[in-house]
Formats: sequence, structure tokens, C-alpha cells
Amino acid sequence: MDNLIKIKDVSSKYSITARTLRYYEDMGLINSTRSDDYAYRMYDENAVRRLEQILILRKLNISIKDIQRIFSTSSSDIVLEVLEKKVQNIDDEVALLHELKDIVLDFIHEIERVDFADNSDIKLLYDKAKELETQLISVDYIGKPSNINRLIEITEKLDKKIPDVMVVRIPSFKAVTCGDQPWGEMFKEGGYMYQLWQYCHLYKSVIFDCFDFLLTKNDKAEWICAVKDDVTNADVSPFKLIDFPGGLYAMAVSIDEDNESIQKVEDKVSRWIEGTNFELDNSSNVMFNMPYLYEDGRDIAYKDIEEGLGYKQMQRYFPIKLKDDFR
Repeated sequence: MDNLIKIKDVSSKYSITARTLRYYEDMGLINSTRSDDYAYRMYDENAVRRLEQILILRKLNISIKDIQRIFSTSSSDIVLEVLEKKVQNIDDEVALLHELKDIVLDFIHEIERVDFADNSDIKLLYDKAKELETQLISVDYIGKPSNINRLIEITEKLDKKIPDVMVVRIPSFKAVTCGDQPWGEMFKEGGYMYQLWQYCHLYKSVIFDCFDFLLTKNDKAEWICAVKDDVTNADVSPFKLIDFPGGLYAMAVSIDEDNESIQKVEDKVSRWIEGTNFELDNSSNVMFNMPYLYEDGRDIAYKDIEEGLGYKQMQRYFPIKLKDDFR
């Protein structure tokens, strides 16, 4: 047991959460060890070495599914296949970006030839810009009809690299709360997650068949669960009831317990917000939940979603509001 490393030490050394380590173990990528006199997971040298391999592959944006394939064989053929495919994808995207650059430069050169003091030239540019926007292409104003079509094809392919973001309005609801708590207290055995689920018979769905949300608050978090209208404080004691105000949120999906996926989704959603007429609403908290959650046999009908995807979905909600200029 002297050579085993505690889960908290592994988590600290590699800057990943204990939830991510448990996720990798659930996916069959690493194994942990437990002893009768120590309740928490521990990892041997082989598990730590395997974890380092996982982290390297995730940094290369290799999917969990492909990592499973790589670890399922002792041969290097699979890892070479996966990496070669990744290189090809990068080459394809670089080629698209170069082509997009050339098209944009063509537009720039044409605009440079326009006399902005001439109203007829400005009108021509405006008309052609609207023509591009609506994709109603008849005659290209730079004399190259294929450029507009190709521009649309390229941007559509590049846009697929960005996760879809849905703007949702979460209604106000009555909820039971555990209050602001340290992250570590949420998920440990007998923690607040398990305590709150004792009241499942009082809960009601709010969105995507979900009744609960975990609100992030720097180094702490608050777990809230929507309850039926007739529930009282006495029904949920020692927890308390609150009125959650709801609001507008930019929502996207990440992979549960996979920090790499979560961080990428958060970064891309932030960039997406910057390109809209919305801005982050700092008066509310970022939050997340698990759509179609099943636990301990409840709602087992939704398990086919996870089995089909190969992972558990996590919805991440970013509070937004219209920018002042658009109010």
C-alpha cells in the first residue's frame, strides 16, 4: 500500500478533479484500488502512467471513444490510425482556412477599388452584401460566381467545429437548496447530492426532464432542486426553500466529468456570446445539470441515451442578457 497514491494527491498533481478521475475509471481507462482501512480510491504506478497517457491524448483532442480503442490493444496500429486521422482533419481545416483567407482578400481588393464618396458604389456594395447574406446568388460583384458559393461551403464546414448553442428561458420555480458548500462536500459518499435526492418524491421537472441545477460559485457551489408548489420548509428540513428567479441562458452540452470537454465548451460558448447581442449576466451564476438523469434504477428508460452516446451528457447554462444597446 506504500506505493499507492491517494486520489486527492493525483488530482492535485495533474490539475484534474476527482470526478474526472472517476469518469475515466467508469469508462474503463484506468483502475483504482481500495483497502479495508481507507475508504477513498488510490492509484498505483501503472494507473498513474495510464492517466498521463490519457491526458496527453485529450490535449491532442482525441475522443474518449478513440482512447478506449487505443487502450484495447497492445499494438501501436490503432494509435497511429487515430493520430493520422487527426493530422488529416487538421490539414483539411488548414486548407479550408487558407481558401477562406483568399476569398476574403478578393473581397477586400474589390472594396478597395470602390469610391466611398460615390453613392452608387455604396449602394452596389450594400445590395451585393445582402445578396450574400440571403444566399440568393445570381451575379457575383467581383466577377467570380464560384467564390460566393465556395465561401458558404467553407464557412458551413468550419462552423461545424463549434458546438451548437441554444438560448433557453428557464422559468422561475420554488426550490430546495443546500446553500453554498465546498465542492468536495457535494459528491462524496453521503454528501449533499445524496441527501437532496432523498426528497425526489417532492421534485418536479423544469427543463429537459431535469429538476436540479448545480450553481458554480468560485470555490463553492449550491445545489438546488425544483419542488412542487405545495411543498413547505417542514417537508425538506433541515434544508430550506428558495424562489429561483429563472432567466435567459446560453446552453450547450459537454461530457460529464471530462474536464477537457467542459473547458472547451465553456471557452466556445464565451466566444459565441461575444458574437451576439447578448452579454453574460453577472448577477446570476453559471450552472449545470444532467439531462435525462437516472440513478438507482429510476427513469431507467433514459439509459439508452447514454449507451448510444457512450457518455453522460451535461448541460451547461450561462446566464445572459441583452446588451444595453439593444434594450
